[in-house]
Amino acid sequence: MIFSKYNITSGIRDSENYFIVNLLSGNADILTPEDAEKIRAAREGKDIIDNEFKNDLIDKGYLINQAEESKEYRRKYLDFLDSRDKDEIQIFFVTNYSCNFACHYCYQDQYDHPSNKLSREVVDAFFDYVNKEFAARKKYITIFGGEPLLNTPVQKDIIGYIIQKSNEAGLSLCFVTNGYFLEEYIPLLKKGDIREIQVTLDGTESVHNNRRFLKGGGGTFEKIVKGIDKSLEKGININLRMVVDKKNIDNLADLSRLAMEKGWTASPLFKTQLGRNYELHHCQSSPDKLFDRISLYEKIYEMIKIHPHILDFHKPAYSVSKYLEENGELPGPLFDSCPACKTEWAFDYTGNIYSCTATVGKTDESLGTFYPSVTRKEEIIDNWESRDVTSIAECRDCSVQLACGGGCGSVAKNRTGNICSPDCRPVKELMELGFSQYFRSI
Repeated sequence: MIFSKYNITSGIRDSENYFIVNLLSGNADILTPEDAEKIRAAREGKDIIDNEFKNDLIDKGYLINQAEESKEYRRKYLDFLDSRDKDEIQIFFVTNYSCNFACHYCYQDQYDHPSNKLSREVVDAFFDYVNKEFAARKKYITIFGGEPLLNTPVQKDIIGYIIQKSNEAGLSLCFVTNGYFLEEYIPLLKKGDIREIQVTLDGTESVHNNRRFLKGGGGTFEKIVKGIDKSLEKGININLRMVVDKKNIDNLADLSRLAMEKGWTASPLFKTQLGRNYELHHCQSSPDKLFDRISLYEKIYEMIKIHPHILDFHKPAYSVSKYLEENGELPGPLFDSCPACKTEWAFDYTGNIYSCTATVGKTDESLGTFYPSVTRKEEIIDNWESRDVTSIAECRDCSVQLACGGGCGSVAKNRTGNICSPDCRPVKELMELGFSQYFRSI
């Protein structure tokens, strides 16, 4: 018997206890310091004298025969591929790259795009491609930008046509919007099968307006809040996103309180996400204001200890910790965390096809076209489709691979030039925080 290469062990933050997690066997335990010492001995290849404890480790897959572990890994990997091939595909469609906001952290602001408008002919070509290429797959469409919900007759007409085409195809829609004209669009949106509207709010009024303002100046908070209120009132799901960095993170507690006072957090139609502001395609003007992954969650962890009501607004995932706390079991092993060209594709009004939202709009990363003719760069597409922990050399002997999944392919490619390279996640450190946050009483 060997100590499983997929065991993840560490100390729980602000506790004398430890944890052990194994995504391959699907087991997790909190350990006393005494049991953690026995685990350390097992990791070093020493024999465990306590037979009852040893048998428990074997039963849970923490100690395992190497050949059996390889066989189980292969079986779970094939199950993962089979499941992913049946997963629903999210198809992003960018109607325009123009926007009425001038957010200082916009990663699209240096993109150079044709000024031509989206036509019905291009929309028809998009739906023809989707209906043919993904005919056998469950799918839905997310309308993206720029800002897709601009309050002009031309834009309302094309959004209305997209909703009509989606209804004809039996497809539901999501929208990613800054929310400024959300209220004006509600009557039109109600004509479609709308899954959710993602709206960004970066804090309470003064904080948000200092970060997300109109081109030419002017606050946006009040209109966005009104649009959220009206959407929930009309039965439309809202996914509220807060983009965080060191400039606004301290406002998280106040935004959480605002959402509670507005009654948003009590609504089953309301959910939240925190988006980390980071350098995606070009340098930020103030890179020192940015968090890395672990420093952001360390900050949130400390804030929740002081302001526990934040958890009513947003529960951080801390890798698999939140899932374990909410479901009483671990998720399946994550062989791939990059959906590009597998369960996510992106298209834009210029007729180009891209791997995902992180590459859409970068014309040098186009994977082909759907308009005016269909073309595909099959070799590059195959490279994206093959990317998982089995194709990334650095992942193969990493103990956290099945919780990390290799990270984001676009970030990895930007850093190394190679799609099949890792974008490492601080899995162990996140679990240290998560086990403390969600299992403190155990």
